[in-house]
Amino acid sequence: MKVLIVIAILATFGLIFLLYSRNKDLKKLFVSLGSFILIISLGIMGNITRPVIPLFLAHILLVVFAWGALLYYLIRGRYVWWAVFSPVVTIVLFVALSILDGARYKDALF
Repeated sequence: MKVLIVIAILATFGLIFLLYSRNKDLKKLFVSLGSFILIISLGIMGNITRPVIPLFLAHILLVVFAWGALLYYLIRGRYVWWAVFSPVVTIVLFVALSILDGARYKDALF
């Protein structure tokens, strides 16, 4: 499974630079790279949601959805910002749950 993730990351970077070499659109390159780095960072930060399995599964689903939105931007040229930032919802929800519920998820957060 880890090999597939690495291949998908490399393929996405390859697609970003292939489209840049064809179009020479510097703005699209920076938006694509910034969004991709943000999606990977949110995927890594989402590991704090592991103690709550349904929330963790929702986070993984939203990361895949954000990745699809990035590919949609690369292919069609329309940036769907809310889809790219959608994994933030599960992280904020987890932090809110840890604040409201007390020390139940404290080990995972701090």
